[in-house]
Amino acid sequence: MSIATNGKAHHTHTHRLEMHSSQHTSHAERAEVIFGADVFSERVMQQRLPKDVFKRLQRTILHAEAIDNDLADIVAAAIKEWALERGVTHYTHWFQPLTGSTAEKHDSFLAPDGHGGAITEFSGSALVQGEPDASSFPSGGLRATFEARGYTAWDPTSPVFINRNAGTATLCIPTAFVSWTGVALDTKTPLLRSMDALSEQAMRILRIFGTDAGVSRVMATAGCEQEYFLIDRNHYFAREDLLACDRTLFGAKPPKGQQLEDHYFGSIPTRVIGFMSEVERDLYRLGVPLKTRHNEVAPGQFELAPIFETANVACDHQMLVMEALRRVAARHGLACILHEKPFKGINGSGKHLNWSMSTNTGANLLDPRDETHSNMQFLVFLCAVIRAVDLHADLLRASVASAANDHRLGANEAPPAIISIYLGDMLSDIVNQLEKGHAKSTIKGGNLDLGARTLPQIPRHTGDRNRTSPFAFTGNKFEFRAVGSSQSVGWPATVLNTIVAESLDFVATRLEKDTAGKSGEAKLQSAVRGLLQEIIKKHKRVLFDGDGYTAEWHQEAARRGLPNFRESVAALSVIGQKKNIDLFKKYRVLKKEEVESREHILIEKYIKQVLIEAETALVMARTQILPAAVRQQTELARAVEATDAAGADSGETRTALDDFLGVVHNLRNAITTLEEAVEADHNGDIHAHAKHVRDAVRPALNALRDAGDATETYVAADLWPLPSYRAMLSIK
Repeated sequence: MSIATNGKAHHTHTHRLEMHSSQHTSHAERAEVIFGADVFSERVMQQRLPKDVFKRLQRTILHAEAIDNDLADIVAAAIKEWALERGVTHYTHWFQPLTGSTAEKHDSFLAPDGHGGAITEFSGSALVQGEPDASSFPSGGLRATFEARGYTAWDPTSPVFINRNAGTATLCIPTAFVSWTGVALDTKTPLLRSMDALSEQAMRILRIFGTDAGVSRVMATAGCEQEYFLIDRNHYFAREDLLACDRTLFGAKPPKGQQLEDHYFGSIPTRVIGFMSEVERDLYRLGVPLKTRHNEVAPGQFELAPIFETANVACDHQMLVMEALRRVAARHGLACILHEKPFKGINGSGKHLNWSMSTNTGANLLDPRDETHSNMQFLVFLCAVIRAVDLHADLLRASVASAANDHRLGANEAPPAIISIYLGDMLSDIVNQLEKGHAKSTIKGGNLDLGARTLPQIPRHTGDRNRTSPFAFTGNKFEFRAVGSSQSVGWPATVLNTIVAESLDFVATRLEKDTAGKSGEAKLQSAVRGLLQEIIKKHKRVLFDGDGYTAEWHQEAARRGLPNFRESVAALSVIGQKKNIDLFKKYRVLKKEEVESREHILIEKYIKQVLIEAETALVMARTQILPAAVRQQTELARAVEATDAAGADSGETRTALDDFLGVVHNLRNAITTLEEAVEADHNGDIHAHAKHVRDAVRPALNALRDAGDATETYVAADLWPLPSYRAMLSIK
């Protein structure tokens, strides 16, 4: 579900939440009053910094101005004083390398004073820059192992916070992470670059429309919903597959899964609501503005969602959300599973990236407003997004590709791998009008009469939702629903910002040319209508409001020429194509070598993840499942022998033994086949290796799973060594 609505009563509030890069501070300030927040919020800055310093820092945050050394020293001193008062002993530059998680190296505030004592030190240079070892992080060939120097650089637009864990308090400074040569080794650096590119091109559009004097910057905004599973911690540690892979590699289907659809939005279990409340408390202290919590579709599955923030802050907060879910779960005797498909046969988990654009003065550029057909500025931004998604659907698909997400996309529980856009009835009607040359009306939602006197007439939206669409307009934002639950949203957001920046560049260039030397609203309106008509005719193939799960849509998408990368190896291979390298390079988001490194890292991660799963499955099959099967076989054989010795008819038991011998035979064969697939050599060719993993290892892994699951249905419960699905999916 999404947070922002297109209900009129919510518009102004939602827009205010999206507007500024410091929007999180309002939530943080409220949290500070209630919980004693551990975030260096705007209110704290205002209290602790000299007035002129506070204003200079705000300019840095709101207008992307560079921070100088003098300002950094003053801010660092204030942060240190605030942190020490709150029991902090160490600080760290908190960054997001290309592992998909976060990284940190802790330094103490204490330093020798030269007289046998100690003093606390934290300079502006320590705040602004760090130097962690860069040799052991994934670089995709950007750095050799012996080239160790790397730098972290403070992102002043994301709030400094205190992380409390195991009785310690550590000051965390959100930073970018680059190598000694300056290439980006993280997700934040290109994200910030892409936000600059988007702002630059969006400002050109606003100037064409006569933007307000106070508008100096456009920010990408985001709100990232998070789905997750909870199981008992004892069950989690009893399964090697969950420990190593975060998903079950074996598990027979239980009699009751999600058939009754009774878990979705149901009453939250007592144990879970206690967990959720503590997660919220921990995250409120960090200034993370959570808004909703509820049961999801699958048993044992739940969801939380925040309010919109500036994209880089939202991405930072998303990493904190995942960390908090895992950490707090342990306190409640639970384990949180973030894998996209931890359990076969029930819904997997996603992480919907709700995305929009807002000015620094508080205007949501994707707000259609009431008379949408006459809101030409909105329609320009809307059509620019449509063009971007159509032209770069392959790159957008690649941004969510992973071995884990392959289990989920297109599985009638998540969007298909075909990237399309859902607009809803009202916008689809306006787009159709624009294609003919001129939009003259806006469909109204009206009211719903529920037929009972005690029930109010409720306002109806101008269009329904479409859960099968990977990229849907939902009121005043787009919802990119294909992102995986375990994924950092930094890379998908970077891709989205960049492709929209390119499209806004195209639109601005055309409008600047078509209106050069001309004045008057009519001239601008005429130029805009002509361009939008052209864009819609050329790119309307990406628009689809129907059921994305049907075979008919897949056939129709093929006729339209839409790309359909059904799995990740094919999808990831498009990242390094020349058109994508040129795109990132043109907007100074990624250099050629940085693009190629990301393709290499993502393909390598795919290979490693599947091979870890294969090796884990083999260990479990050899040491747990097969021994249990042999014990079952032995008991059956003894039963046949004892029955024959007693002179009774052992026919049915002997038949059961014969049937089970076939099951065990299939299990042994599946083990051998997977062993052979894993051992194949590819002489260092990463693309050939990835294709082999896809075409040989994964099918063999699936076959071993089928054999193992079949074995589970025959083996006595007291002999089966693994917690069953029936046990794991029941949270009480």
